[in-house]
Amino acid sequence: MRRSLGRALRGPAQWTMLFTKKSLTADGFTGFRPIDELDPMRIPQGPGIFAILRAADFEPAFLSKSTAGTFKKKDPSLKREALESEWVPDASVLYIGKASAGSQGNRGLRKQIQEFLDYGRGRPTVVWDARLIWQLRDALDLIIAWKELPASEVNSAEAAYHAGFVDAHGRLPFANLVQARSKK
Repeated sequence: MRRSLGRALRGPAQWTMLFTKKSLTADGFTGFRPIDELDPMRIPQGPGIFAILRAADFEPAFLSKSTAGTFKKKDPSLKREALESEWVPDASVLYIGKASAGSQGNRGLRKQIQEFLDYGRGRPTVVWDARLIWQLRDALDLIIAWKELPASEVNSAEAAYHAGFVDAHGRLPFANLVQARSKK
């Protein structure tokens, strides 16, 4: 029996998701804009989940040096072998992240995604977890989508999407190096 992720967030039922543009759209994701055409002012300000996807014809070509900024003086670049071992060949989704409201309530999708974009342009930020995206030669061709959620559901939603992706593909998306866990 196939259940949507939205239903999974409300109960412990097992579910399967394909993690394609079609299935994400059916689950409430919107946007689906190429990174190089993204207008951050059109991204909602509230908390939620966002995903980075590749087009069907996207083939990975890895840069030897990441375009991302440093974080705490650490180079975000990985060796080609490490990047190749993280690549999930049959997956459309390359990264699943969250955007919480923050302790002051002034964060959210727009701010988190803007920081992600700034990081890819070489500015130092705290978006270290998605750094593998910026070692793809054609990273600006990737597509970003988002789903607004109540702040109280963001952590469990991220954990559920990660777990669902692992169920579907046997591992995390390419640029997710740490699996989210639902915080109690």
